Amino acid sequence: MSAQLSRLSKRLAAIPKAVRSAVHPSLIQSGEELAQRMRHLAPEDTGALKDSIAVTPPGQATPPYSQSGGSTVARDNQVLVTAGSSDVRYPHLVEYGTADAPAQPYFWPAYRLTRKRIANRVKRAIRKAVREAR
Repeated sequence: MSAQLSRLSKRLAAIPKAVRSAVHPSLIQSGEELAQRMRHLAPEDTGALKDSIAVTPPGQATPPYSQSGGSTVARDNQVLVTAGSSDVRYPHLVEYGTADAPAQPYFWPAYRLTRKRIANRVKRAIRKAVREAR
């Protein structure tokens, strides 16, 4: 482990538990907002893709077969938004397209439209939690 990574790990470990847990609601709210935007942008077709978009809160496992997750456990202060399930195994094909089907992006446009709002919300929650912990 590099010295820089070691210093960062020590600093993150020094954050009081109360501050870390105070940020969870803003993380979950941000994940839900991103998922809602993804559902809005996802192609309608059968609706299975929209239904497969899931938000995984800290400490929980993502749904099996989800794209960009596949039964991954969200770490503390991490919310995962995934698409796909055991029935819907094609989210990446919709996002990027295939030789026979054009791309119908929904994930990255939703992320780009939402990331600044999410970052600001989480930063506000962190600042508030740190002020209250003093």
